[in-house]
Amino acid sequence: MYDVVTLGETMIRFTPPGFCRLGQATMMEVHVGGSESNTAIGLARLGRKVAWLSRLTNNPLGQHIESQIRLHGVDTSRVVWTEEDRVGLYFLEPGSPPRSSQVIYDRANSAFSHFDACRLPIELFQPGVAKWLHVTGISLGVSEHACSLTERAVELAREAGWKISFDVNYRALLWPPDRAKRQLDSLFRSADLVFTAARDLKKLWGIQVSESEPSSFQDLLALRSGRTSVVTLGNFGAAACSGQSDLVLQSIQPVQPIGRLGGGDAFSAGFLHSWLDREDVATALRWATTVATFKYSIPGDIPWIDRTEIERALESNEGARDIVR
Repeated sequence: MYDVVTLGETMIRFTPPGFCRLGQATMMEVHVGGSESNTAIGLARLGRKVAWLSRLTNNPLGQHIESQIRLHGVDTSRVVWTEEDRVGLYFLEPGSPPRSSQVIYDRANSAFSHFDACRLPIELFQPGVAKWLHVTGISLGVSEHACSLTERAVELAREAGWKISFDVNYRALLWPPDRAKRQLDSLFRSADLVFTAARDLKKLWGIQVSESEPSSFQDLLALRSGRTSVVTLGNFGAAACSGQSDLVLQSIQPVQPIGRLGGGDAFSAGFLHSWLDREDVATALRWATTVATFKYSIPGDIPWIDRTEIERALESNEGARDIVR
């Protein structure tokens, strides 16, 4: 049985070295990254059995994406291959204050954007085959096909008795807030477990939460009918609440991020990993923030984490200060 099945698009990322601007770059670093596959990899590296569903172009770029995900122990055997369409790309121009980082997407008409729901592996979506389906709001914003695909996957998973994990992951470059809210609202309200950044919660649903005011989470609890909700609070850490427990706040260790991309996906992986063992909010938040912190120390999108290191950090309740000998 799979612990988690994920569904989403993974792209090739090009980034100029150092802090060069795209216009001045003469070479690019190449990375593989996608929110759902990042979470899948994080879970697999923590020892979970995970499958990733997607549609890829059968060329060296698509093959590179698949092999990089499979390398970490994720089952990619149900990827749909096509000779048509293209692999999605994106370009990251890393910033340094006062200049912000910039992202340029080149993902229109990608293989995933044309992934038809009828190509989902129905034999996978059966009772007892998996425990959870994890999806994100990115997939619903990529295209109408991808939106219908994701909604159908959620429907099949529910029919099979799986639980649903949903990361809002709002991307302003994909769609405006009003359209995103209309499309995401049903899944946001009904998923068994929801991850969202505080800024997205405010932008899409008008709910402003604060770590200093626990009562500010009541509107979120009401909207979600008491289901488990996890909110990341930036440098203040994260909070989680559900109808079965009090609000729990978890601080995060201050770090100098080397690789900020994928931190939220690693956070989701850490929370889900702990949640699979025991639905205890406080323990899951500690796992989530610790895994995210470790991801920040790693370049690229992929969480090259080590379970032993994570467990050691959780036991000591502190980060690395010296060489491990």
